[in-house]
Amino acid sequence: MTKAIGFSAYGGADVLHPIEIDLPAPGPGQVRVAVRTAGVNPLDHKLRNGALTELFPLTLPYVTGSEVAGVVEEVGEGVTEWRPGDEVFGLVHSGGYAEHALVEAGKLVRKPATLGWEEAAAIPAAAETAWRVLDLLGVGNGQTLLVHGAAGGVGTLLLQFARSRGIRVIGTASEANHAHLRELGAVPVAYGDGLAERVRAAAPEGVDKVLDAAGQGDVLPFSIELAGGAEHVLTIADWEGAAAHGVRFTGGAETVHYHGPALAGALALHEEGTLRLPLHRVFPLAEAAEAQQESERGHLRGKIVLTVG
Repeated sequence: MTKAIGFSAYGGADVLHPIEIDLPAPGPGQVRVAVRTAGVNPLDHKLRNGALTELFPLTLPYVTGSEVAGVVEEVGEGVTEWRPGDEVFGLVHSGGYAEHALVEAGKLVRKPATLGWEEAAAIPAAAETAWRVLDLLGVGNGQTLLVHGAAGGVGTLLLQFARSRGIRVIGTASEANHAHLRELGAVPVAYGDGLAERVRAAAPEGVDKVLDAAGQGDVLPFSIELAGGAEHVLTIADWEGAAAHGVRFTGGAETVHYHGPALAGALALHEEGTLRLPLHRVFPLAEAAEAQQESERGHLRGKIVLTVG
């Protein structure tokens, strides 16, 4: 058996509780990882509270967590690129809030010795999402991208990917995070009343594309107006608003797999010494409920991470 944090009914953070699950045996193409750290993402609390049951129906009890860093413990049939003892990080379908997790071998990359465990767990989901939305938006060199919620985990990596591609970014965030956005090359704009006017002042020529990574407030209508059409706007945080306004929602269900180039892109920035991965807060696994509550409150700078082993 191995320990995990999961939920047996939908609800608030208080439904999360310690559970024991069978020690998973890796099947063909899989790796069992002894988890050292796990990332916390907005998807986790949206799955827990039942907000996404139409999109992602779950079998309960369920253990959330889509990104882990740890040590390879056992490999399944056909896995030749990994062996026990390798230090790795990557994406998991579920089950990251646990002492052990099963991971597809191809969704792991080797953790450099120069990259800390907590930072490694902060990369996979944010990098994959950031790389995916830039591709889906089709934004490129010389264009202007507006990002709502630019200081969070996804926004932090997206800004760095965008800068390397010559994309100008205007990022909305609380004023406490404006210096952080400037350090990443973005033009910060404050949330709140008058947001549309402040964005127009920062980009009088308009914006080419918009990403909603916050899902807070009714930003989609004026984003559509600024970008010249709903086809130029993408959200990862407001699927109901997307349906209401004809905007595309992406939750990672596309047939194209972005994790490979995304993780390679993040590691390339790390090797250059330019990767910035602020950690908003680090919690022990036993305090996963508190970690999700912090995530739900929003206005993060970087990622929330759980320490496991």
